[in-house]
Amino acid sequence: MTLRRIRIQHLGVIEEAELDLAEGLNVITGETGAGKTMLVSGLGLLLGERADPGLVRSGATRAVVEGEVDVPVDHPAAVRVQEAGGDVEDGLILVRTVPAEGRSRASVGGRSAPVSVLAEVGHHLVAVHGQADQWRLRDADQHRVLLDVAGGEELARASARYAGVWQRWQQLRSRLQELSRSATERGLRVDALRVALQEIERVAPVEGEEDDLRAEADRLTYAEDLRGAAQGAHDALVGGDPASGAVESESSSVAALLSTAAGALASAADHDTELADLLRRVQELSYLASDLAPDLAAYATGVEIDPERLDAVHARRAELSALMRRYGGSTAEVLALGEKASRELAAIDVSDEDLAELRQQLEQSRAEVGRAGAELSTLRGQTAQHVGERVTQELTHLAMGSATVVVDVSPRLVDGEDGEAVDGAVELPDGSRAVATRHGLDVVEIRLAANPGAPPRTVTRAASGGELSRVMLALELVCGDASVPTYVFDEVDAGVGGAAALSLGGRLAQLAKHAQVVVVTHLGQVAAQADRHLVVRKSTDGQVTRSGVVAVEGAEREAELARMLGGLADSDAALEHARELLARRATMDPG
Repeated sequence: MTLRRIRIQHLGVIEEAELDLAEGLNVITGETGAGKTMLVSGLGLLLGERADPGLVRSGATRAVVEGEVDVPVDHPAAVRVQEAGGDVEDGLILVRTVPAEGRSRASVGGRSAPVSVLAEVGHHLVAVHGQADQWRLRDADQHRVLLDVAGGEELARASARYAGVWQRWQQLRSRLQELSRSATERGLRVDALRVALQEIERVAPVEGEEDDLRAEADRLTYAEDLRGAAQGAHDALVGGDPASGAVESESSSVAALLSTAAGALASAADHDTELADLLRRVQELSYLASDLAPDLAAYATGVEIDPERLDAVHARRAELSALMRRYGGSTAEVLALGEKASRELAAIDVSDEDLAELRQQLEQSRAEVGRAGAELSTLRGQTAQHVGERVTQELTHLAMGSATVVVDVSPRLVDGEDGEAVDGAVELPDGSRAVATRHGLDVVEIRLAANPGAPPRTVTRAASGGELSRVMLALELVCGDASVPTYVFDEVDAGVGGAAALSLGGRLAQLAKHAQVVVVTHLGQVAAQADRHLVVRKSTDGQVTRSGVVAVEGAEREAELARMLGGLADSDAALEHARELLARRATMDPG
């Protein structure tokens, strides 16, 4: 999973640039003012940062940044894009458009989306480490995430155990809170549910019964009309009973007339095939009339004229209508409400003994949370000491040999007698109480003492921009968070030189063995470690300055490294130094 390509148009001095990134270590270099910062700014826009219309290139109507990411469809970033309606089947496309005037727009997976969605997706894809981009260190929860990742499988299992008992405890708390409503309120609700269920059970509706009764009521109400219509149609087809006086003569019936017509045709049909066909069709009509007549007679005989049944149907319909007015617009809705009411009644109609048992279960669960939380805290404390020592050791290789990192793990203690806090707290082995959250009992904070004797302070306040990037590099190396596939470092080399620069390049190369790394650097020692070297170059026609990005290899790369090392791309000494760094790259020990 990698950030494959970034395209930038009309952003600051960059008229148009395309960055094709490799899977390992990518470095971006260039002269001062060439636009390296614009590349980082463009990436920030792609990750949902606030847009500044002032970044749009002079004379352009808008700036556009587009990113292509290879990402599996089940990755959290891809899942979020699909939730927003985007497509990720062939990779993920992110786009940010910043107009010179007006609001910026975002697109994820080919679908327009709020910029906030772009930011959510970006946090799953890229961690940007620069002076203004240390969101992972500004977010207190991320301190805990980094520590837990460093704890490996043992800490992960302890965290999972804690999460399970904590969830059970929350379910019991919610259940007790629901049942602990005032006795009057709960009693009224129980009575209302019982009344509804009793009435539904008494009427005993059948789903769809109202439609069947409506149809039956129509048949019974118009029974005379229905019988008369069927009998009249029967008599017209075959003639009525002479005794009834319904039809004066059978000669006017349909059957008789069809028989006459067939007789008229039969005498001549043998002499013409067309007329024979017409005779056949007349005979078919006669057969159909003969078949239909008994059916009409049977229907007329079967029509029920039953005033008592009609009264019963009307009464049942009235009963159902009254029930549906109170509990739903149809029998299906009434039955669904009855099932829901039955479940709710079973849940809240409990005895005092049941409540006492539930309270006992709740306290047992609270104790389990306390034990699981204490175990988790112990493991975090042990991991914190190990992480602090290793990160401090890493900093000695990153021009911060005087700095010390401490990872503080402290319980969220309950102060005072705040009812809500106490209710959500568990007891610790020393008798104190700590608030339990879904992630444990602890507050985790990464602290930095920049100099010997200085008190450790939260790392975002104790370090400068470059130092912060190097602290984050050390943390990524030690903690090894695989959830973020791409790391971007800006200003990580600020104030670094000499042997420390070589070590810094080695550390970045080490991180790049397990993740994609993008570094903006002015150090040739760092750039020499790259798997792909991108150079930002500017040009001018005397009035307008433009910048673009090119990938360099071979002699071009040696020349760029020589420029970084000695200020002159054609300096023999600098070129020799550049070749030496490139030759040593494959054998340099990042440790």
